[in-house]
Amino acid sequence: MNSIKTLPVVFAVALLTAQLAGAADRPNIIVVMVDDMGFSDIGCYGSEIATPHLDALAKGGVRFSQFYNTGRCCPTRASLLTGLYSHQAGVGWMTADQQAPGYRGQLNDQCVTIAEVLRVAGYFTAMTGKWHVGFEHGVTPWGRGFDRSLNTPAGGLHYSNQTGSKGDTKLFLNGKQVARDDPQFHPPWYGSDLWTEQGIKFIDEAIKEGKPFFWYLAHAAPHFPCMAPEATIAKYRGKYLPGWDKLREERYARQIAAGLIDKRWPLEPRPEEVPAWDSLTKDEQRRYDHMMAIYAAMIDEVDKNIGKLTAALKARGQLDNTLILFLSDNGGNAESGVSGTYQGERPGDAHSNVFIGRCWAHLNNTPFRKYKHYNHEGGIATPLVAHWPAGVKPRADWITTPTHLIDIMATCVDLGRAEYPARFGGQAITPMQGQSLAPLLTGDGQFKPRPLFWEHEGNAAIRVGDRKLVRLGQRGKWELFDMQADRTEQH
Repeated sequence: MNSIKTLPVVFAVALLTAQLAGAADRPNIIVVMVDDMGFSDIGCYGSEIATPHLDALAKGGVRFSQFYNTGRCCPTRASLLTGLYSHQAGVGWMTADQQAPGYRGQLNDQCVTIAEVLRVAGYFTAMTGKWHVGFEHGVTPWGRGFDRSLNTPAGGLHYSNQTGSKGDTKLFLNGKQVARDDPQFHPPWYGSDLWTEQGIKFIDEAIKEGKPFFWYLAHAAPHFPCMAPEATIAKYRGKYLPGWDKLREERYARQIAAGLIDKRWPLEPRPEEVPAWDSLTKDEQRRYDHMMAIYAAMIDEVDKNIGKLTAALKARGQLDNTLILFLSDNGGNAESGVSGTYQGERPGDAHSNVFIGRCWAHLNNTPFRKYKHYNHEGGIATPLVAHWPAGVKPRADWITTPTHLIDIMATCVDLGRAEYPARFGGQAITPMQGQSLAPLLTGDGQFKPRPLFWEHEGNAAIRVGDRKLVRLGQRGKWELFDMQADRTEQH
């Protein structure tokens, strides 16, 4: 009789033990997002910029050739964090409130963030870097599920002693404003170093607590004002003197050789407003070379910190069971016009103001058409590198399935064995829009085809299978393209 009474207790203990054992093998998840980086700006996607650590992740993992963002910083962050289209989350444009449901400039209360969902499932949640989903309206990392955070409200901060453009940017640690030169950060610091090193400290807290962790690492680089350590800039001086015409052809050739793009897709021609490189004076060429060297140095510094991150994970025994996702928030940035901006006594330092302009943005987005803001491929196509030794077998080929930011929440819910809620904080929650990328990552299961949608500033697109409708502005004519035959949108 006593043995019969103890059966429910034994069963409960066994069930709890099984649950704990299951939780132990859930992967850590790190999402690394860079700011304003083009489709072809890292080595494994065709670039001449040195990115050995990202290339190593790609070689040891998988690469996506048709992963999409929203074409702009705020909507992309809203979509990534919530698993919804950005308008459903309230951030269809930037952070100004347009007094329309899809354009309130902040995450609304009908969405949940990855951090909120994974924290309930037992994850330690952290973010470092650029927030930009409604901080000025009271929407903060610590208010939306992150246990730890070191963040700026928006982007563009690269140095602790930065002045001029973005020089008044504030810094917040776990909900409290802190001085940028606070001794705990060992100033003077460079932003890509700071976001990585502080995130590693947060990882150590998670390990101490025995929890799997989710870390959203939102780099400010290579967003304007372009700034980087002088020694790294010097590494690239002269590399851009061949000019955007030749360098674009070289990237295009490497992409074809790597199988990233189809040789049937013609390279987007140089826009009429962009001058031929050979038409420039030697002084103009040297200036443009310096501008692009600064930008390249920023990506180089991001890559160094990818190396720092993976080394830290390996030293802590965490690398094998950590899923790392690397992507960009939009395509290369053509803001500031054709010629860009080149200001300061020492362009590239903490007191300068450099934008690379449309001339170089055209190179960044090789082989595609248009830039940040737009829903043509140059605005919305991003690299996606996924690395997870315990769960992903390396592939030499490309994952070509059209995929989107909305799929990252679903992936985290799936791999983290979490539950996406119907209600949260007393509010009904908009159903998750994406699908788990796990079948594509592991080769186990199916990823169902579905339509994808975009809209930003009147630019809009719909993709169904290999067919894509896209327009420029609210009054623009719709263009229909076959993405299999003409992904560069030429015919």
